[in-house]
Amino acid sequence: MNIVILAAGQGKRMKSALPKVLQPLAGKPLLQHVLETALALAPKAEPIVVIGHGAEQVQSFLVHLASLEVRFRNVKTVLQKEQKGTGHALLQALPKLNRLLPTLVLYGDVPLCSKETLKKLVRLSDGAVGLLTHRMQNPHGYGRIVRDIDGNIDAIVEEKDANLAIRSIQEINTGIMVLPTEELGKWLKDIKAKNAQGEYYLTDVIAMAVRAGVPVRSAQAANDYEILGVNSRSQLAELERVLQHQLAHALLENGVTLFDPHRIDVRGELNCGKDVWIDVGCIFEGAVTLADKVRIGPYCVIKDTQIGEGAAIEAFSHLDGAKIGPANRIGPYARIRPGAELGSEVHIGNFVEVKNSRIAAQTKANHLAYVGDSIVGSRVNIGAGTITCNYDGVNKHQTVIEDDVFIGSDTQLVAPVKVGKGATLGAGTTLTKDAPSGKLTVSRAKQISIDWQRPTKAKSGSPKIKKTSRK
Repeated sequence: MNIVILAAGQGKRMKSALPKVLQPLAGKPLLQHVLETALALAPKAEPIVVIGHGAEQVQSFLVHLASLEVRFRNVKTVLQKEQKGTGHALLQALPKLNRLLPTLVLYGDVPLCSKETLKKLVRLSDGAVGLLTHRMQNPHGYGRIVRDIDGNIDAIVEEKDANLAIRSIQEINTGIMVLPTEELGKWLKDIKAKNAQGEYYLTDVIAMAVRAGVPVRSAQAANDYEILGVNSRSQLAELERVLQHQLAHALLENGVTLFDPHRIDVRGELNCGKDVWIDVGCIFEGAVTLADKVRIGPYCVIKDTQIGEGAAIEAFSHLDGAKIGPANRIGPYARIRPGAELGSEVHIGNFVEVKNSRIAAQTKANHLAYVGDSIVGSRVNIGAGTITCNYDGVNKHQTVIEDDVFIGSDTQLVAPVKVGKGATLGAGTTLTKDAPSGKLTVSRAKQISIDWQRPTKAKSGSPKIKKTSRK
């Protein structure tokens, strides 16, 4: 089977510089959803994407996608220089099609058509034209399926070209079809732009197939949302809710506890173990893995992160590109940035930020600290207000803190610097040299007390004028 995805449209109603097929749905561009479904059908020929408006952006996205996943490396593109309709778009791909295989036509802005529905359509179309149709209570905007007296499909008429009788038909054309490629080559060249839009409609090949005696068979999608396209922000938002509902339902079916299935957003891939709990308002982006018994508090944002068994992420925490060990306690209001790797039983408390650092087991930074570009050992206590001064204005430098170190509050560690095993840093220390193991290191001004008068605020009102006498 050949697969052609039409993705050349501009999408004027989106009012965006981003091509319509690159608009995000659950964290992935619309086109990526369609490509993933297409590749799941295991086509014998390389999928072809017809690009046009924003071609450079779409091509750049496909190159990026291929660099991330091997399965996308065989996707090919053809350019439709002028957007003259769907028939004209498919004509651009014709030279690259295997004439001995049928051709499945998909659309880059119809992202939720399922693999099962497409398989049903492909099986049905063996030796015939297969057409995916749907019945709608309000078919406004769609081409109508015209059938003869015996119920056979006779033609497709676009709404702008339809009379009142045809507009009353509720069976619509989804645009998704399977066509015999050898005949398709002849039909595409015979399409005329004699319609209200002045475009070459792919739908005209249906009437040509009927005249040629090629059977036209129809299949229906199992769900309404499968045939919905995206032409506006409103439609994109509608499909976002549909897809998020599906993703939430799948999580529930797999044993994940969602405090409110309507208040979770998965914008990528979320993999969960057993007995995972997720509170309201959480957003998961990229590839996220939650091991058994992980608990996520409300309003957390977690991106490209692995979280170990039994860890708890408290409310309003942000995790990005991190590895969180088993039985960690993170947050509330913690920020774990890319490159952070936390061992088991680590505690990162409120308003603590960790970036590009390895922190070993049972270490605690419970409040108001910054740990950046550091290697931290086990059982370290990082006091409130502690920061690693890792940036000199040009370069980043590393801080090393060995096992069993106690760091007092309001301490600055000016990297590069090393704190030896079992060392103690007194509160308020500014460490600019290595601190030896097992000793107390203190760096602070000598405490003194002096007599002084605290300033007082001047009284309001007119200033008093000192009277002088004249002699």
